[in-house]
Amino acid sequence: MIMNKSEPAGRFSVVTPTYNMGRYLAATIESVIANMRPGDEYFIIDGGSTDDTLDVIRSYEKRITGWVSEPDSGYGDALRKGFAMASGEFQCYINSGDVLLSGALDVARECFQGNDADFLFGDDVYIGEDGLVIFYNSGAVSNLKNFMLFGGWTPLQDACFWRKTVFSSAGSVDPSLRYAVDYDLFLRYSLQGKCLYLPIVFSAFLKHDGQKSRRYYAEYAIEREKCRERELCRVRYHWGWKMLLSGYYWSLVRIRAYFIAPMLRRLTQMSEIPVRTLNCGRPPKLPFLHDMLRVCFLKVI
Repeated sequence: MIMNKSEPAGRFSVVTPTYNMGRYLAATIESVIANMRPGDEYFIIDGGSTDDTLDVIRSYEKRITGWVSEPDSGYGDALRKGFAMASGEFQCYINSGDVLLSGALDVARECFQGNDADFLFGDDVYIGEDGLVIFYNSGAVSNLKNFMLFGGWTPLQDACFWRKTVFSSAGSVDPSLRYAVDYDLFLRYSLQGKCLYLPIVFSAFLKHDGQKSRRYYAEYAIEREKCRERELCRVRYHWGWKMLLSGYYWSLVRIRAYFIAPMLRRLTQMSEIPVRTLNCGRPPKLPFLHDMLRVCFLKVI
């Protein structure tokens, strides 16, 4: 059930960090504004762009809560600035080019109201620069903490939402990080809060040549491992048990990424669909084999 637009239960704060992404920014802003309810906040943090980013932001200035455009030290610093201004009970961030599907914040809001979860993570779709869906991507795992801590896995960032309380208790955003901000933040959530997977497509992730996750994967991996090692040192397990768990979950993450996830994508008929026609919700009715693979994600791996 979607709430009445005039009666939100809990306010959302959304942050978009951006730098020289003017060509993609408008679609992101439109998707967030369309999801907002009275009392929700939206902040755009620009790192001092030299393209048309400022023109795009100014064209929406009256419809967003606030924005900043100034040089920063990177991705983590931008998010730190945005969430320092946020006062909503619930939070998320959406990068330039990615979009929230219609109803995404309402669904997440209702889920928070209906249980005591601190962190929600779900599914998304990948889209091309033409706005068409490339494939469906499941974010399901059986144990988020173990997959992150021992396997180095990261939930789908654009389909993640959390309470401000866990953001505060986990220690905010590390401004020194430039690439693995999502992994670091969500890892700390998984260790300190109650996490809940929802089999719901919340968002669309834009696949393009300029994105950091593709151009700087090696740098991302280095930062991710530093964050993982930091938390592993704090876990009071015998070193041999840590090694065994790391090997086990490292293997499961690779099986998931290279075998099960591609099979899910082939079985899910969502390609070539315009993303603007999609609403937040469960994936379409899928074959029995697909359901079995989802069980593998949630119960086996």
